[in-house]
Amino acid sequence: MEVWIGRQGERHGPYQEDQIREWLRSGELSREDLGWYDGLADWQPLSVLFPQERPTPPPAPNIYAPPQAPLHTAAATVTAFDYAGFWQRFGAWIIDLIILTIPSMIAAYMLGGVEAYTHFINQFQSNADMTKALHDYVEATESSTVASIVITYIYYTLFEASKWQATPGKLALRLRVTDLDGKRISFARSAARNVVRLMSLVFGLIPLICYLAVAWTQRKQGLHDMMASTLVLNGSIQALPPQRPQSSGDRGSFSA
Repeated sequence: MEVWIGRQGERHGPYQEDQIREWLRSGELSREDLGWYDGLADWQPLSVLFPQERPTPPPAPNIYAPPQAPLHTAAATVTAFDYAGFWQRFGAWIIDLIILTIPSMIAAYMLGGVEAYTHFINQFQSNADMTKALHDYVEATESSTVASIVITYIYYTLFEASKWQATPGKLALRLRVTDLDGKRISFARSAARNVVRLMSLVFGLIPLICYLAVAWTQRKQGLHDMMASTLVLNGSIQALPPQRPQSSGDRGSFSA
């Protein structure tokens, strides 16, 4: 059974029933949060939908145990992150590259790129001066190349700053882009993150250079990640519980 969660006027999900039960036991979801699944007439508190699920109380402290130094919060947070590896990110890049081929080909067709390519092939087959033919081809396709670069830049910037925190390629492999605290990045940070990818396209470099550092950095960050202070983590945003409001007074009712 798939369950939707309503919190602060927003709908999250859907999530599997087992996930909901686990989050209720861990306290990541409140029993006062609203839930709905197919067949219900209206939204109901999770305490009504899952009355047996309650937060698991912490174990009683051992008064005879020696005192322990508290864990460093920042270190614990970093350790909890599940960083995406090189091949996962490379696979996502391949998927995005395939998707971007469609608008790039449309731009090339509209801006004369196809005619320029056909003319170049004809010159190649007729044994013409290839240096001049290549020069003419580069000049004729300059506008379509710029259009393709702009499309790619906007594609990555908008998707990674969106509520999904990922491009379609990353979504397919269940990855998401976050800041160093694991939170959604702003549009400005997303734009800065993709400057390295943009520059690699402008100067004709292989975009793979952005990802080479993933193989040896501690948090598996590429050059663009380090520049913009971002991370790429395993687990899509849809698989995570909705964030709890800052205070109980901010909780609003959800209208279906």
